[in-house]
Amino acid sequence: MTTNVHAAAASPPSWRTYLGLCKLNVVGHIVFTAVIGMFLAVPGWPPLDLAAFGSIGIGLAAASAAALNHFLDRKADAEMARTKRRPLPQGQVKPGQVVTFALILGALSMLILGLFVNALTAFLTFLSLIGYAIIYTVYLKRATPQNIVIGGAAGAAPPVLGWCAVTGQVHPYALLLFLLIFVWTPPHFWAYAIAKRDDYAKVNIPMLPVTHGIPITQLHVLLYTVLLFLVSLLPFLTGMSGWIYLAGAFVLGGIFLWYAWRLKQDANAKLAMKTFAYSLIYLVGIFSSLLVDHYLSF
Repeated sequence: MTTNVHAAAASPPSWRTYLGLCKLNVVGHIVFTAVIGMFLAVPGWPPLDLAAFGSIGIGLAAASAAALNHFLDRKADAEMARTKRRPLPQGQVKPGQVVTFALILGALSMLILGLFVNALTAFLTFLSLIGYAIIYTVYLKRATPQNIVIGGAAGAAPPVLGWCAVTGQVHPYALLLFLLIFVWTPPHFWAYAIAKRDDYAKVNIPMLPVTHGIPITQLHVLLYTVLLFLVSLLPFLTGMSGWIYLAGAFVLGGIFLWYAWRLKQDANAKLAMKTFAYSLIYLVGIFSSLLVDHYLSF
């Protein structure tokens, strides 16, 4: 096995290997929420050039952060069942190649955002990249069971970045979008952490189910989902959106509450993963509702 790993690492990594470092499913959600932020920032259509370059720059920064996360977490990834098939644990790429790849993506991101979008978006995107790849991965992830709450700020930034890309400023409504994702992150991730508790315990990562037990995590998921439901009403209450969005928020939030309540009663891994999967549907749905309402509200 060791010989095969060294042989794989000795050969040039394929483009698929590098693509696997980018966590495209995560990047996809990041770019999606950033693009929604762009559309919500203006009454009509956002400038095509700013939207295109902004999306590319934000996406590259997210991919850079993901690659750095692969590098920094490579030892833990090799021990956990959910991550042991990633490119680094499998020996498909060398650590130095991953760092080089991440730095190239990050540099391209800053170049595109700085030259073709605006300096504020480049600066805020850089802070988000550092926040996730360094502050969260290196320190917070292993420092406190509230890691995902504090570190969630980096993951909540994309709609703000998108808004800023087309307007050059951070508007209070953009901060509402930030708050929506910030409060969504804990129930989303803790549902997953319940299902993968043993993996995190194996590598001594202090996720809430490991440090405080599953019953406490179940309660946290439910309470944060209640808080999320209330926060999701703010775009309507502040006049940012109308009745179409409100209807979507009630339906999507109600289903999320139902999952959280079921998970509170029975935290089996299958239900935890279903809750996690629905949380992703919720995120796409709530932002889609905002977009539809923005153009069709009555």
